[in-house]
Amino acid sequence: MQELSLNILDITMNGVAAGADTIFITVKEEFPARRIIIKDNGCGLPEETIEQLRDPFFTTRTTRKVGMGVPLFEMQAEMTGGNLQITSVEAPAEGHGTTFEALLYMQSINFVPLGDMVSTMITLLQGSPNVDFIFTHKTQGGTVHLDMREVRETLGDVPVNEPDILMWLRSYLEEQYSETTLEGERL
Repeated sequence: MQELSLNILDITMNGVAAGADTIFITVKEEFPARRIIIKDNGCGLPEETIEQLRDPFFTTRTTRKVGMGVPLFEMQAEMTGGNLQITSVEAPAEGHGTTFEALLYMQSINFVPLGDMVSTMITLLQGSPNVDFIFTHKTQGGTVHLDMREVRETLGDVPVNEPDILMWLRSYLEEQYSETTLEGERL
């Protein structure tokens, strides 16, 4: 994948498929590194499955025989000198769910751009309107934040995947990004 936002979309959709109703997506610009954390409260994974996730020829999906999302994400992190850590607690244990934490070093020639996080978030909201996504992107120039729990409280019974609501959410995120810079560049 040429943009990390696509990896984030793929990993997050795995959390949706695991039954998560709350997913935290955090991007931290901690120069010289970028940290990406995706944490869900889905059913969790057994220890042996966590190791299998790193194998591109392993997938739990029945629609295809390969699962490239996690191996590509890990490869992108490692190519910059970083890493990918995966932790999981199986349900019904308290605190169940899975966490992916990637560390990528920005000064590496292999560093992949973050990409279009606004479109990634809108895609997630449109496809999984009942999931509470909490998105935070912290930079040296400010923070972009969207907490769907707060949005739902404001909207009441209006579905978040209504076209007008999605357009408003897109504008809301774009406005925050226009005010947020990293080393003089728009993200």
